[in-house]
Amino acid sequence: MLLIKNCKICDPYSIYEDQQDILIENGTIKEIAPDIAVNDGECSEVIDASGLVAAPGFVDVHTHFRDPGFPNKETIHTGALAAARGGYTSVVCMANTSPAVDNAETLKYVMEEAAKEQIHIYQAATVTVGRNGEALVDMEDLKGHGAAGFTDDGSPILSDEVTLAAMEKAANLNAVLSFHEEDPAYIGVSGVNDGPAAEALDIKGAGRKAETTMVVRDLNYALKTKCKIDIQHVSAAESVEFIRQAKLKDTDGLIHAEATPNHFTLTEDAVSEYGTLAKINPPLRTEADRQAIINGLVDGTIDIIATDHAPHTSAEKEQEFPKAPSGIIGLETAFSLGFRELVQSGRMTLTGLIALMSTNPANLYSLNAGRIKIGAPADIVLLSTETNTKYDHFESRSSNSPFLGQTLPGAVFATICSGNVVFRRKI
Repeated sequence: MLLIKNCKICDPYSIYEDQQDILIENGTIKEIAPDIAVNDGECSEVIDASGLVAAPGFVDVHTHFRDPGFPNKETIHTGALAAARGGYTSVVCMANTSPAVDNAETLKYVMEEAAKEQIHIYQAATVTVGRNGEALVDMEDLKGHGAAGFTDDGSPILSDEVTLAAMEKAANLNAVLSFHEEDPAYIGVSGVNDGPAAEALDIKGAGRKAETTMVVRDLNYALKTKCKIDIQHVSAAESVEFIRQAKLKDTDGLIHAEATPNHFTLTEDAVSEYGTLAKINPPLRTEADRQAIINGLVDGTIDIIATDHAPHTSAEKEQEFPKAPSGIIGLETAFSLGFRELVQSGRMTLTGLIALMSTNPANLYSLNAGRIKIGAPADIVLLSTETNTKYDHFESRSSNSPFLGQTLPGAVFATICSGNVVFRRKI
């Protein structure tokens, strides 16, 4: 057994007014009470969590572990270590690997490797074969083999007919479809907003219509087909409003949207400061867009914070801007950025942040996660709101982050998954 003493529980569904103890047995929360007494030697460990917050382990529904295909960027093992350091006990990996996860054999490989790790790793399959936007995969077969959901993330599905057929099939299977919304017709060089930052680089960037036109289409199709969808990494103010209006018509809880910490923390100005380390798809946009995303998180229009953890090697990122790949790693810095931008700023409570990072994403995929209650899995993160964290290194194999070397507020002190301590902050 494991006993956590003297913590303040922060759970979106429960109210605990005083310090509590949490007793864990066989990977499950056995008891929650103000002062739990145990016999000497009965617990394998007692953690004194005085001054710390116990929250349900974070859940990331949008991450890239690059396996199979790109072990020099990340492996399932190093990705799991990065997730644990960031307080994540569950992650959903995207399917843009090599080969893509469009068949049961590749899915089986990922799931077997994932089972060796100490956190819960789920794998999405592609929507179309080879992520080419044409022929649909066998969704029923892949779901039967354990696919968490379906996404061509990294590639938009341009065909209206294919998108509609995918939603109709997914609705019949009660499966989640996640959409990368970027129409290349409105993009010159990807990864930078078509504005002052692109002009400074003497290139044409990614226009906002690349996102907004596809967001409108997919919202309408979701309402028509009754398909549960996730609009990934929202970047434009117009998209936030389109999602807000669609949710007013959505009586079935079908429409979900996610924002990355990058998009509610940074603007296109970061490209001038950090170069390719701030190159992401969709791009960082204006301060007005950043504020619109924050407003969407506050009012529930955007109901999920997802990292889009995207590892790349230093050599790749050191190329000239048009040639460098897009992406920022994010699992390890997500809590600090969310805490600073949303909680310390007074825009929302810590409980609200926990809902966005744990409870809501767990609900999207119907995972048995996102709660601290008796009988629930013992997936818990111990947080400090009074301690800063200096991000002078990462557990990820890659370090492509504009936040490398920065000191940010908030700290993950320990991550517990299935009752096991899988990360512990070094004091």
